[in-house]
Order: sequence, then structure tokens, then C-alpha cells
Amino acid sequence: MERSWSMSVLRKRLGMITPSSNSVLEPVTSAMLHGVAGTTAHFSRFRVTEIALDAAALNQFDASVMLPAADLLADAKVDAIAWNGTSASWLGIGRDRRLCAAITARTGVPTTTSTLACIEAARALGAERVGLVSPYTDDVQRRIADVWAEEGITPHAERHLGLRDNFSFGEVAPVTIADMIRAVAAEGADAVVILCTNLDGAALAAPLERELDIAVLDSVAVTLWRTLELAGGDIATLAEWGRIFQTSAVIK
Repeated sequence: MERSWSMSVLRKRLGMITPSSNSVLEPVTSAMLHGVAGTTAHFSRFRVTEIALDAAALNQFDASVMLPAADLLADAKVDAIAWNGTSASWLGIGRDRRLCAAITARTGVPTTTSTLACIEAARALGAERVGLVSPYTDDVQRRIADVWAEEGITPHAERHLGLRDNFSFGEVAPVTIADMIRAVAAEGADAVVILCTNLDGAALAAPLERELDIAVLDSVAVTLWRTLELAGGDIATLAEWGRIFQTSAVIK
């Protein structure tokens, strides 16, 4: 039965900084929170249209264009903020750590990112053989493997689609994502990260976890997991969406 709104429920507002061409993370996050009493997601966009390693594509993620989006979310008195994108996976994890520190310094709101949340989720679940599934190009995927290895998570297996246009990621059929997950699982991965918040994979996590007996960590779902936890919410209310919602973060 759907939980009703009540004045007795402590409200949690979750702020999400969103790539402008992303068409997946907002409806998926809202669908996941449907019926969770007192918890709402709020979104602020900045321009992102392509994922590549050239200067123009990399400059999309400069903090100077991301911080104003955080300021607007802070106006809504959100309890936690997330950069709901995976750019630090190829730019370097330090970029996200500095971004989080900067957002918290100017808003007073605890902050995370999709990349940090995915790494924290893999660690929390004790994953030893992580598979990476993404829509990205060959060079971006290689760079991601290098960046994650610097965090002590060397990808065990991977699949990617060779796409560059960010909007096109949201058009990838769930069956294609599921096939990539099954492929890396067949190579021995004990956890699979769907690394992109514009891939429609959140609804695949729980059924594929049951089918394959591995953890499936969708970037949108995992970002919600960590943001809700930072806000002091109850992650167990989302347990139907996968194993990670039964696990607290272990921060190093």
C-alpha cells in the first residue's frame, strides 16, 4: 500500500545536479521515490551534450558552471546534494572530492556524486571483481578503467557501446543494457556498475541480481542511495530496488 504524506513524517529534500541532455535520471529517481513518504527529489541543470576526452567536452564539467546549479538547489533547503553524473570517472576522482567540498562550503549541505557513490557502493558490498558497463567510447572507457584502478578498483570485465552524444545514451534499450550486464557477469564479475546516469538500468538491478547472483549497481539508483543516506533518510524504504539499499556506505 502506498504510504501517505503526514505532518509527522520528517521531510527529506534531495537536490540533484543534472546534465542538461539527460532524459533518464529525473523520471527514474522520481519513480523510485514514489510512495516513499516525505522524500522528494529536486533538480538543477547545466549544459552537457557529449562525452569525450577533447577539451571542449571536458570543459563542460568546470566547477564554475556546476556551482551555480548547487546554489539554486540550496534555495529549496535541500538536505543533501548530488552531482548526478559520472564525469570524475574519466576526469579523476579528485575533481569530485573538490567539487563536493566547494558545494558544502558555500551551501552548508552535505554533498556526493555518482562516481563517488558507485565506488562507495562497490566497497560497501565487498566487491572484488567489478564489471563496468557504459555507453562510452573506447578511449573514455580506457580512461575510466585507469581512474578506477587508482582507487583500488581495477575493472575485472567491461562492455561499452562506443557512443559520444549524451542524449543518445538515454535511447539505449534496457534489453541492451541487460545483455551487457550478463556478458560481464559471465566473465566472473561479482558486481556490475552501470556507469552512466543516462542509461535506463535502475529497474534491471533487482531482477538481474536474482538471476545472476551478483550485485548490480545502477548509477542513478546508487546516487539516490548515497544522497538519501547523507540526508538522514531511510535507505531500506527502497530495498526492492536492489541489494545496495540494504547496505550502508563505508567511507575511506
